[in-house]
Amino acid sequence: MTTDLTGTAATDAAPAVIPAPATPYQDDIARYWNNEARPVNLRLGDVDGLYHHHYGIGDVDHAALGDPADAGYEAKLIAELHRLESAQAEVLLDHLGPIRGEDTLVDAGCGRGGSMVMAHQRFGCSVEGLTLSSTQADFANKRAAELGIAERVRARVCNMLAMPFETGQAAGSWNNESSMYVDLHDLFAEHSRVLAVGGRYVTITGCWNPRYGQPSKWVSQINAHFECNIHSRREYLRAMADNRLVPQAVIDLTPQTLPYWELRATSSLVTGIEEAFINSYKDGSFQYVLIAADRV
Repeated sequence: MTTDLTGTAATDAAPAVIPAPATPYQDDIARYWNNEARPVNLRLGDVDGLYHHHYGIGDVDHAALGDPADAGYEAKLIAELHRLESAQAEVLLDHLGPIRGEDTLVDAGCGRGGSMVMAHQRFGCSVEGLTLSSTQADFANKRAAELGIAERVRARVCNMLAMPFETGQAAGSWNNESSMYVDLHDLFAEHSRVLAVGGRYVTITGCWNPRYGQPSKWVSQINAHFECNIHSRREYLRAMADNRLVPQAVIDLTPQTLPYWELRATSSLVTGIEEAFINSYKDGSFQYVLIAADRV
């Protein structure tokens, strides 16, 4: 038995409690991610036990990859893709600011929990993850138990628009490529509620570029592939302003994420969506953006 973050006794790696979906769309998303088992997520996580559900940033280390004709090249390519996705998570955590060991962080849309583990390892704090997928929550909790951090890192199945936390409980919170599944005003109202005044919210997300005019055909393909609704950069900033979240940094990561996608497109782990990401980033219709905002 362990004690959870609220002081309640719980069995190690207990199956996630599954609430009824709030809407038919939530039911669809839960079903999608419960059934998702793409090698591009699982094989990358197998490299070091950090299982992510986001993409990567940074320059490719071609020296580490070696010769594509070598027998071990594919394993090196997978390790390099994983290095880039972990680098993305590190950049997100960099923008949370100073976090103390007694603080609580919230990962809204936590996937299989890789970023939660990294946050706890860096700050020593408690991390609460939220997902609509019981499969993801069970995976994340089992992994936390294997690492011996289940008392400080936990995933649960619930709606990020109705977080099970007290007002002002969190010192920091984030969405890492998960905000395209919800209405932004509802999402930021809830982050604003659970964050302490002065707390930091960070998102890394793909968004369509208002300067392009409308979502491009590539953005529409990405929406269809992931059953999501990508928002514009303008919508993010407007919804934050309406909910007492004041941006401190807005960073265009598009040039930094292109190397990840171009490398992934050469791997055995392609899913068929790589072309849409590469072309939309290159034609300017889609952007990869980090926004860090303080709760005021």
